[in-house]
Amino acid sequence: MISVIRRPPSHFVILDCPTNETLSSYLPTLASNNVTDIVRICDADHTYDTEPLRNLGIRVHDHIKFEDGGVPSEEVVESWLELTNNIFDDQNQNQNNGEVKPRAIGVHCVSGIGRAPVLVTVSLIEDGMDQLDAIDYVRGHRRGALNRKQVQFLDAYKRSKRRKRKDGGTSNSGKKLLSTLFKRKK
Repeated sequence: MISVIRRPPSHFVILDCPTNETLSSYLPTLASNNVTDIVRICDADHTYDTEPLRNLGIRVHDHIKFEDGGVPSEEVVESWLELTNNIFDDQNQNQNNGEVKPRAIGVHCVSGIGRAPVLVTVSLIEDGMDQLDAIDYVRGHRRGALNRKQVQFLDAYKRSKRRKRKDGGTSNSGKKLLSTLFKRKK
């Protein structure tokens, strides 16, 4: 199962963990969504070979890990935010040079309903979305996402005040756009 979570101007692609047998079925979707990076949150080092991804120009990141069904530590969140900032800030510079299609970050854990959605939801909150709106938005695109412990973590999550973007803005620079795009239904 693959779910696209839009984060203007970029987006995330959440997936379950491929195997060597199933990876080829993911490649067209990853390519059509311009996935440039895959974050493997689970210990997937032995479940599939990354060479087909690298052949498409997709970088694979294995340094962001936390327990299945759990919540990320502050260090994991910081690593995730640093990675996403670097990828999306680099994209902003390339758009000024004529690159049009937005990049995406693929992210997976084992089933794609816990750890991966937690990190994507953190990014939405960091970009100014209300915690409950971000949870609702991710769950609307990824049925079964986020257990009670993860929802409690995200509901209590506070956007980082020290997070700065390379373009000089802050992480809430897209708040107005995001709040317009993702208004909660009343």
